[in-house]
Amino acid sequence: MVVMYVTVTVLTIVLNAAIAIADFARARFVLANSAAVDVPESWLPLLGALKAAGAAGLLIGLLGVRWIGIAAAAGLVLFFTGALVAHVRARVFGNIAVPGLFLTLAATSLALSP
Repeated sequence: MVVMYVTVTVLTIVLNAAIAIADFARARFVLANSAAVDVPESWLPLLGALKAAGAAGLLIGLLGVRWIGIAAAAGLVLFFTGALVAHVRARVFGNIAVPGLFLTLAATSLALSP
């Protein structure tokens, strides 16, 4: 169980760090997706910071501060639930699997946390 937790959590960390960097860099796909779901471009630094904080918190949890890892996973679950709601509200279903994947990884990290 510990191997699965570490594997899923490391994947969650890497993917959230990568998408946070894309948010900070204002990557074209990020700008297109944000526009499609009616998220203002001015929100990207905050959204990137939240994803980066989640990734950092998960890493701190892996390094031994369990409650921070749990809080980070819970925060990412809430964040990506909001992302799914934004996609549904805007009726953008072509790429809804992406926030769904991130939500699944965060929820699995939370559920498997020791």
